[in-house]
Amino acid sequence: MKSFARWIVLLLSLGVAGYGLYAYLVLSPGTTVHPAIKAAYAAHPVRVVTHVGFAALTLLVGPFQFFPALRARVRLHRTLGYVYFTGVLGGGVAGFCTAFIAYGGLVARVGFGALAVAWLWTGLAALLAVRRRDFASHEAWALRSFGLSFAAVTLRLYMPLWFMTGLQFEDFYPVQAWLCWVPNLLFVEWVLLRARRSNSPQPA
Repeated sequence: MKSFARWIVLLLSLGVAGYGLYAYLVLSPGTTVHPAIKAAYAAHPVRVVTHVGFAALTLLVGPFQFFPALRARVRLHRTLGYVYFTGVLGGGVAGFCTAFIAYGGLVARVGFGALAVAWLWTGLAALLAVRRRDFASHEAWALRSFGLSFAAVTLRLYMPLWFMTGLQFEDFYPVQAWLCWVPNLLFVEWVLLRARRSNSPQPA
């Protein structure tokens, strides 16, 4: 990842994490969301706050792992990795529970539920890979995992664009449940494919 991109990812992640912590831990859950979903959030504050808190942890920690100088400090890299995985575990389980109350009907609930499952799966795969010292697989799964963590950012980046089209919230929000993470995962796979091709032996 280029230096400029690292800083953009870091700033966006910290901004969304800070917003989430303020909106859900300082204000009453549902205060800053659309009126259509406020009632569901207010009725289930524990699962929502748990999800937001742990998810924010992944955004506060994850982006720093892209900086080579930090990754070179193995003990710090490992510690932050375990903190990140804690965020994925707590955020993924709570996110799966929260998916059942997601606004937008079955499409949105399945979309957010699938995101939670994929998030847990990639995080666990990254952890198991590093435990068996398969560092190449660990890096690939960790990238996929953070791509899913970054769904919290892309979800909020898309929102004003949808409103600019003139569509109603209830019309585009179910799509958001998929759009916030599927393109992220596809982008990561493209990056990994390019890396494999560039590292593969060239014919003589």
